[in-house]
Amino acid sequence: MKRYSGSRDPRFVAIHRGGDLDGETHRLLVSWATDCAEHVLHLFTAVHPSDTRPSEAIAVAREWAMGDMTVGQARQAALSAHAAARESSDWAAIEVARSVGHAVATAHMADHGLGAAAYAIRAVMRSVEKAEAARAAEQECHWQHGKLPESIGALVLSDQQNRNSKFSNLFSAPPSLLDS
Repeated sequence: MKRYSGSRDPRFVAIHRGGDLDGETHRLLVSWATDCAEHVLHLFTAVHPSDTRPSEAIAVAREWAMGDMTVGQARQAALSAHAAARESSDWAAIEVARSVGHAVATAHMADHGLGAAAYAIRAVMRSVEKAEAARAAEQECHWQHGKLPESIGALVLSDQQNRNSKFSNLFSAPPSLLDS
């Protein structure tokens, strides 16, 4: 089989596409990313109680991780969650819907899992007073690390270190995002 030569980290590219990612690790990444998004889902549902797209996308991600959904179904659910983000005017809800979209998109491209974690952190930062945002971000990051399965911990933590600057350093000392 041809070795993956694209720009993505091959650790997050499926073996059948020439990368290093095996199916079990991929399922664990989707489950962890979904945990991150689901942890903040209440921030969306509090503002948009009748919009079920993010919660439905969470369910699709969980089912994909169990082998009961296709990648195509996961991609469609991700698009629906991102549409919910575009239609909201509440900053925390927008970040939650983006987190959910990235969580379910992890089924298609495993490196989206880090986006799910980052947007969940941004959601909690947007849900509190500006003076409490950094503390809320640190707490959320700590919670996320506590949910990491041991078998993928080193992979996720190294990805956070490698791509931290892309995510506004959310995985270290988080800046206040409320100014941006």
